[in-house]
Amino acid sequence: MESDSGPIRRNGASTRTPQPASPAFSNSITAVKSPFLPTSLEAILLAIYPSTLLLGSLFSLLEPNARAAPYSAISQSHPSEFAPSYFAQKKNLFNVFFVKIGWFWTTLAFCVFIFMHPSTGPSRSLVLTPKRAQGFLRYGIVTLWWAIVTQWFFGPALIDRGFRLTGGQCELLQTEEGRERMGETRVYFTATACKLGGGRWTGGYDISGHVFLLVLGSAFLWLEILPVVLRHAGLREERLIRHADGSVKNAASEAHVGRSDNDDPSAATGGVSAPVAVAGLSWWMLLMTAAYFHTWFEKV
Repeated sequence: MESDSGPIRRNGASTRTPQPASPAFSNSITAVKSPFLPTSLEAILLAIYPSTLLLGSLFSLLEPNARAAPYSAISQSHPSEFAPSYFAQKKNLFNVFFVKIGWFWTTLAFCVFIFMHPSTGPSRSLVLTPKRAQGFLRYGIVTLWWAIVTQWFFGPALIDRGFRLTGGQCELLQTEEGRERMGETRVYFTATACKLGGGRWTGGYDISGHVFLLVLGSAFLWLEILPVVLRHAGLREERLIRHADGSVKNAASEAHVGRSDNDDPSAATGGVSAPVAVAGLSWWMLLMTAAYFHTWFEKV
């Protein structure tokens, strides 16, 4: 006997082969789970940065010492003799030896992870595996963006170009020689050249290079190690990866550690400590920058 739904077995179970989902339904699943969109955890992670800037700015308004301390719009900081905190001084060790050369620490932490964690290739080996090559490609793209914004873009970097387009200029007012030689103003194309010439960079919209560096570097490190951290913590990884053959798989498979690596308890976390430390310190210095340096609009 047959029914509209297909042949029926003696026990009453249908033998009809299940039909594949409609293209529209499949497309909706693909759209929701696109590998190119941030996962819910990644979105929360990225939301930490504007929240940190808001928290630091509120602290500077509500904390009595920070609110009462004089602020110099020229140096974009509190004068050192009136600094309400050690971290409010531009010459504090963390600012000089960490933030000022932040991309060096980001690069170092990334290399430690990429060459020590077994998910990318043989641990503690300089062998260039496909996963490591992909990692360095991502690093190269992020580094190029950092250089374009802060270092060079066919001349001045985007930060310096933006400053000048919004009416900024270099004023040589610190020395009599500068005033006599150049008059009231002199045009410099970069903030570095202006300061080296004895001038000051004033008048335009000078975004915080420190905020840009700290956010970009730490976010890059977090997103690189996130699948490994989630797997080690026993949490579910939502990130999907589209492979060359067109298949879409969970990113947890990319962080797989072989049986031989599991024999070593430290293998699953090898190389992770360095990027975690750099990203964590970057977050703290971002909070300090938000609390003691620049205006709100410059930090945004």
